[in-house]
Amino acid sequence: NTDGIDPESCKNVRISNCHIDVGDDCIAIKAGTEDTYERIACENITITNCTMVHGHGGVVLGSEMSGSIRNITISNCIFQETDRGIRLKSRRGRGGIVEDIRVSNIVMDNVMCPFILNLYYFCGPRGKEPYVWEKKAYPIDERTPAFRRIHFSNITARNVHASAGFIYGLAEQFIQEITFDNIDVSMAQDAVPGVPAMMTGIEEMSRQGFYIGFAGKVSFNQMSIENHEGPAFLLENTKEISIEKFQSNQSENMDELVVRKNFAYAVE
Repeated sequence: NTDGIDPESCKNVRISNCHIDVGDDCIAIKAGTEDTYERIACENITITNCTMVHGHGGVVLGSEMSGSIRNITISNCIFQETDRGIRLKSRRGRGGIVEDIRVSNIVMDNVMCPFILNLYYFCGPRGKEPYVWEKKAYPIDERTPAFRRIHFSNITARNVHASAGFIYGLAEQFIQEITFDNIDVSMAQDAVPGVPAMMTGIEEMSRQGFYIGFAGKVSFNQMSIENHEGPAFLLENTKEISIEKFQSNQSENMDELVVRKNFAYAVE
């Protein structure tokens, strides 16, 4: 499907000094689906000193992650005109864990959304079933995927079109332990509306800030978002969100910049 480089269920892989210009994901790290006979982790992967142009994503983890993905570093890269920058995607039914991911020293330009963590990815077989897209909580079992311990630092994203970032966990399994440190995001003046994440129930966005739903222990330190419309952070059903040393050229009032919403959900 015109991906660039796809390490799948691999160990101790180094990708460096590459220029990748493709029609789908530039680099996609995978570890099999729930239908894979043997589940093998993809781990100990380093990606550095690469340029990535066009494509649906710069570096993507998942959605095939049933064997788990861990110990990944992405550093010193440039993303130009990729629909999305760093993208993690999975859904109920896949199982597996994505953990211990570090992303640093990245420059992005003309992207739809620089950061996506989505546990409602709907592409592929069974992706449109209610079990996948419903926002109510289900019991946690071996089919429940998890994202945790993911760290972003020293990243600049210019001419962002849709959203500064999009994080959407599961009602029963919050995305946890995510940090953003020294991040600068600037929205495009002539933004083209787009949908940050491939999931049911969201609409196109344009020049929006961060959306965070069903996530906990997320921290933002020394971050700026310029030229956004509406709040810089829209938080729905979140816990332990820390925002320090934040700057916006739209407002200095944190009550306007951070909007919190919560709604009831129950485990069936």
